[in-house]
Amino acid sequence: MDALRKEAFYTIDDIYALPDGERAELIDGQIYYMAPPSRTHQRLSMFLSSAILAHIREKGGDCEVYAAPFAVFLNDDDVNYVEPDISVICDTSKLDEKGCHGAPDWVIEIVSPSSRSMDYFTKLFKYRTAGVREYWVVDSHRKTVTVYQFEQDQMNEYAFGESVPVGIYEGFSITVS
Repeated sequence: MDALRKEAFYTIDDIYALPDGERAELIDGQIYYMAPPSRTHQRLSMFLSSAILAHIREKGGDCEVYAAPFAVFLNDDDVNYVEPDISVICDTSKLDEKGCHGAPDWVIEIVSPSSRSMDYFTKLFKYRTAGVREYWVVDSHRKTVTVYQFEQDQMNEYAFGESVPVGIYEGFSITVS
């Protein structure tokens, strides 16, 4: 009988029906519940968001920076919904009051113990195929920043304390510690 059972398939309506305070992402119709972020996670998120925002303001850029929770509807469908830790969107026509409709230019995920395989594998594939230009995986346990520059088909890894160049902004780098 188990072979005849169908796997549950969810939509964005199911995400919006979650109880208040419960966070989850939806990838290809599967719900992935999210644990609350740690203090280290929040510290890294605030540091990175602030550095990016300061650079954009200093250069007079049009891109916008959003920290989680912020809705990103990656594809034009109702089975993919993510909340990247940090999203940088340069095409502001993708933005409305619900979030970002389409791929952000730059996504940063900060690895949590429960999100490791999701950040390094599942989201890597989804972000690349959706059209994200640059994807960073910040891993405080390994003390590394893995940078995927999809347009150049490059991947580089940096240790905390090293200057990490930002591919979508020439001449901008961030030192994560």
